[in-house]
Amino acid sequence: MRISFLGSGTSQGIPVIACNCQVCQSLDFRDKRLRASIHINQDDYSVVIDTGPDFRQQILAAGVKRLDAVVFTHEHKDHVAGLDDIRPFNFRQKTDMPIYATDRVITHLKREFPYIFQPQQYPGIPKVQLFPINNQPFSLGPLEFIPIEVMHYKLPVLGFRIGDFTYITDANHIEESEKEKIKGSQILVLNALQIDPHISHYNLEEALAMVEELKPQKAYFTHISHRLGLHEEIQESLPEHVELAYDGLTLDI
Repeated sequence: MRISFLGSGTSQGIPVIACNCQVCQSLDFRDKRLRASIHINQDDYSVVIDTGPDFRQQILAAGVKRLDAVVFTHEHKDHVAGLDDIRPFNFRQKTDMPIYATDRVITHLKREFPYIFQPQQYPGIPKVQLFPINNQPFSLGPLEFIPIEVMHYKLPVLGFRIGDFTYITDANHIEESEKEKIKGSQILVLNALQIDPHISHYNLEEALAMVEELKPQKAYFTHISHRLGLHEEIQESLPEHVELAYDGLTLDI
């Protein structure tokens, strides 16, 4: 299984005007982060988790030629806004795109993209098939997804375990029963937004504590804002088995 980080960043903390902080001015490509998303490929079966506002740019940069399904963690704009850009895959593959999401997220998608779901559809709009999911395992091609419900402040969000790989973003609390699903993972990806505490995300200290508790062989932090600091400097402060993710990072599991 190959995991590619299409994006490792977040809309949280992005300045609305030009920023002169060290991270925004950095020449290190690892400090240039698009919104968090991953691409999973197993035996030529291709899945993305989340389609944020940067989805088109990310797919082009990663050279993804085929997409068999989209899985959503939750409905926030930085995770769904790029859904319209599945259209080239519709045209190329001549099939509707399977979308896997909770009922709540599906309701949001219908509200956010009403033209996709109108009875009378305009030519060329995205074509989708909706598949509701909950906290029960489901299979996509050769991949088995085990949903992990985490809390994003008061909003339930899904992370996923696929084999020995676990991906969690937008979390600041995980119930003990859900932690049991994570334990034994070879690789854990977890959000670490910034240094300071945050109302709905793990900060760096909290993310490190969760890694220490769950004990994966390797951990990568994602959903990183510029407030975390420079990639190189933060990486030097981390334990050997913990790394910051970056856009374009690829893992073979």
